[in-house]
Amino acid sequence: MSTNHQTHTLTDILIPTPLRAYTGGQAVVAVEGATVGQALDHLTARFPVLRKHLFGDDGNLRAFVNIYLNDEDIRYLQRDETPLGAEDRLSIVPSIAGGGADVRAFAC
Repeated sequence: MSTNHQTHTLTDILIPTPLRAYTGGQAVVAVEGATVGQALDHLTARFPVLRKHLFGDDGNLRAFVNIYLNDEDIRYLQRDETPLGAEDRLSIVPSIAGGGADVRAFAC
């Protein structure tokens, strides 16, 4: 008799202040996922209104949304296919424009 064991990695996602209104005020949300893409899918499944603030109609991350795995921008890793480990942490970081955070785009 074989047993199928799946390991579910929980990853903390740090939510920037302008997006906390869409996560019930939570600054950190723990989600499952073996990759960055899976973790973001679980985040937006849990908080559906957040999806339009992170992703465009084409399903890609919006240009002003940066995702960091620990201290590295996922654009320089494997993007949404970047694997996650047990101690990893994701951060959603809005782009900076004009000397301050461009939070207008998050206010859609």
